[in-house]
Amino acid sequence: MFDLLRIPRPILALVAAILGLVFLSIPALALEPVGISRDDVAIDLLPAVEMHPGSGSSFQVSTVPGADGIVRRIEVESGSGGAARGWAVFALANNTDVQIDRLVVAPHFKLAGSGVLSPDLGSQRIAAITPSEGFAPERQDPSEADLFLVTLDPASVVTFVAELSSDRLPELRLWEPNAYKDTVNAYTLYRGIVLGIAGLLAVFLTILFVVKGSAMFPATAALAWAVLAYICIDFDFWQRLVPTQPGQESIWRAATEVALAFTLIVFLYAYLNLNRWHSALSAFTIVWLAGLLGLGFMAIVDPPLASGLARLSLAATGGVGLVLILVMAFQRFDRAVMLIPTWLLIIAWLIGGWMTVTGRIDNDIIQPALGGGLVLIVLLIGFTVMQHAFAGGTFASGLISDMERRALALAGTGDAIWDWDVARDRIFASTDGDGMAGMPVRDMNGPARDWLPIIHPDDRDRFKLTLDTIVEHRRGRIAQDFRLRAGDGHYHWMNLRARPVLGSDGEVVRCVGTLKDVTERKKAEERLLHDALHDQLTGLPNRELFLDRLDSLAAIAATRPDLRPTIFMIDIDRFKQVNDEFGIATGDTILLTVGRRLKRLLKPQDSLARLSSDQFGLILMSQTDVEGVARFAEALRNVIRAPIGFTNREIILTASVGLTGWSESAGSDEVLKEAELAVYQAKRMGGDRVEAFRPAFKTVGSGRLELESDLRRAFARHELSLAFQPIIRLSDGQVAGFEALLRWDHPKRGFVSPAEFIPIAEKSGLIVQLGQFALDEAARRLSDWQKLSGRAGLTVSVNISSRQLIRQDLLNDVRAVVKRYGIREESLKLELTESMVMDNPERSSQLLAQLREMGVGLSLDDFGTGYSSLAYLMQFPFDTLKIDQSFLRGDTGPQRSIIVQSIVTMAHELGLAVVAEGVETEKDAARLKALKCEYVQSFMFAPPLAAEEARRLLQDRQNAPGTLTRAG
Repeated sequence: MFDLLRIPRPILALVAAILGLVFLSIPALALEPVGISRDDVAIDLLPAVEMHPGSGSSFQVSTVPGADGIVRRIEVESGSGGAARGWAVFALANNTDVQIDRLVVAPHFKLAGSGVLSPDLGSQRIAAITPSEGFAPERQDPSEADLFLVTLDPASVVTFVAELSSDRLPELRLWEPNAYKDTVNAYTLYRGIVLGIAGLLAVFLTILFVVKGSAMFPATAALAWAVLAYICIDFDFWQRLVPTQPGQESIWRAATEVALAFTLIVFLYAYLNLNRWHSALSAFTIVWLAGLLGLGFMAIVDPPLASGLARLSLAATGGVGLVLILVMAFQRFDRAVMLIPTWLLIIAWLIGGWMTVTGRIDNDIIQPALGGGLVLIVLLIGFTVMQHAFAGGTFASGLISDMERRALALAGTGDAIWDWDVARDRIFASTDGDGMAGMPVRDMNGPARDWLPIIHPDDRDRFKLTLDTIVEHRRGRIAQDFRLRAGDGHYHWMNLRARPVLGSDGEVVRCVGTLKDVTERKKAEERLLHDALHDQLTGLPNRELFLDRLDSLAAIAATRPDLRPTIFMIDIDRFKQVNDEFGIATGDTILLTVGRRLKRLLKPQDSLARLSSDQFGLILMSQTDVEGVARFAEALRNVIRAPIGFTNREIILTASVGLTGWSESAGSDEVLKEAELAVYQAKRMGGDRVEAFRPAFKTVGSGRLELESDLRRAFARHELSLAFQPIIRLSDGQVAGFEALLRWDHPKRGFVSPAEFIPIAEKSGLIVQLGQFALDEAARRLSDWQKLSGRAGLTVSVNISSRQLIRQDLLNDVRAVVKRYGIREESLKLELTESMVMDNPERSSQLLAQLREMGVGLSLDDFGTGYSSLAYLMQFPFDTLKIDQSFLRGDTGPQRSIIVQSIVTMAHELGLAVVAEGVETEKDAARLKALKCEYVQSFMFAPPLAAEEARRLLQDRQNAPGTLTRAG
């Protein structure tokens, strides 16, 4: 290069003019020289650099005006002999009066601002620097940056042209040599410490992997080695270990980033045991890892693209891992809970890395800080896995033979073997236990996750949590019931009892125990629980569950003023007559029909229960306004009145309905009592009506409890008595005997119907006392009447309740009255209905046989309305059969005579006397006489009479024997 200052000024001016014309089209440069002083340590030159990409093999540029103010033109040739990748121009001004030496530094790699997709992975930046004057800068020889030593004369202004080896120049600084050396030394110490820790962690975790057999330990060691390799590349330590050719550093950097992304996924997968329960997630992970392996090969061909995809994979792993850890921690998986702090640090590291590569953070500290953060993450992960490595006790390791497994698992016969090899994640379940033949053996023997599809969905999470807890805690026992789907699609209840077996390292190596089918036991428990709270006939809630729901409703209503339910009580009118006429089996069917009809009226928020034999309770919450409740009550009444078809007849029922509103001050018992009082009021009004509760119903004598109390006092007050309906002998028209009927003369109510107080007596237990009273009073009256002339063969019939029939004291009661009043045993007859006998056939047969041995007469009442089984007629020792009035009363069709004739003929063939009830016409009486029916009993001959009236009747008939007269 020649010196322009030695040319004479006229020639120089001419040349300048010619050059000005030649280069008129070239834009003028506006370079500003960077001033340098003695105290400057590091100056960022990048803002003062002009970039000229792709300018060919030579480059011409105008210099910055020197100290004399003259602009010069220089041309620089490419040192590589070919076209340069680009040129960079900058100017330096020495503002001091001494010569200054400075270092121009261009790092090969800078993480800040490198980018996410297709990032800048580093390379040689500057090939050579040419100054406009003075000596060419000397290239130094560090491996991690392009360094050029620049010497500036005092008060000089020099323009530098840098030939670029890369398309990018992320950083260019001017350093004071000693300061740069101190900075490098300082970072070297930090990097050495971080590298040492990372190396020790990698070696230690590798040793731990050798000691332990769990999959999470090699995964952790692999992650530690990947971090170490990444830091070696980032800290420029790799080139010292493995000599690389220029341009290969980007391949190594991309490969380590891919390795980092790969091993982080492997660690998360192995640590959380995702292969145990999540087959779909396992398949997704394998595909993901296969893609990362492909990126490893891509790093050789296209390092920036491979690195960009690896960085995206790291971000995705952080997000997906956080979701998995939180979900599993919520399910109380201990490993997930322990990993939360470390993973939060990983998320923070990823956020910091993203802000760095996108240029939001740009300083000298962030890049080594991120490297140190990686080491800290591995350190925390190491602490986490070491808790699993050194916790727990020790047990003998090794495989367990089949005989040893049986010795551990089988405590008795009938149980199947269940063995889970935790290390290999394989479950063995034998099928030689009771009830195991239909189990899906193929799905049961294999990985634990294969059990999930055949376990009931409601039991899967509990099953997973139990196994995970045993493995994590390394102690405890499994005692769990769960449902398993058999080969036919039905679920069986299985009972699993097992214990963990620990290896020498303290980890659970297997769980061994027994598996048993407990379906029958579970069904029995469910039946017992259901029967305790539900009615066995209708399946509806019973009284206890209904009261419990009322209590719960009271607790809810206390906090919700808008909740005002209505309580109904429904009592079927005269349902006892239905049972007596059609039998208990038909009565049960009718109750079942009524229950279903009522249930169809309800909304989901309403509740129906069966409180007693013919009583239903209802909680109405779907209607709150008065009009809606009234419409619902009328619908209840109408749905019960709808005819029920039975054989060729229709049964029409009515109901007494009582209702009451909700009161905050009243408890559940009080509310139910109010509804019950309303029902009794509806019954007193004739039934088939709806009554709302009014406070007046609580007055004396208005409720069932008061009526029960009055009945208890009725014995002492002598309010009870017997009425006697004559039984007429058809052959001569004489009174052959009487049927004793209970009567109650209440001091305030007057005569109370037996249909009203008999059910109360049955429910309260007073029916036994009433039966004893009737038996004693009837025997006393019979003894008196038999003393009349010609009445020694007179009989009296007494109805026996089901409560008396099942009591052993009935025999003693009969013996006592016979002995007390001196009557013959055969003159006392006990009447029982078919339905009563069939309540307990075995007990009834034994008791009736003993009564018959005593000589007491036994009469089967209401024949034809119950079971009407000839087998039972032959089994029970009855001597009299009473034809129910339904066969004789009203027009029952032309078959009536045939049915009655058949009954009479059958009775005679069995040796039974026949009493026909409900005879309404003399024509019927004559026909019965023709059929040789012995006795009749109906209002046509005589209504029920008081004791004195019966005595007078006997005396009158004695005076006029042989006459058959109609009463009244």
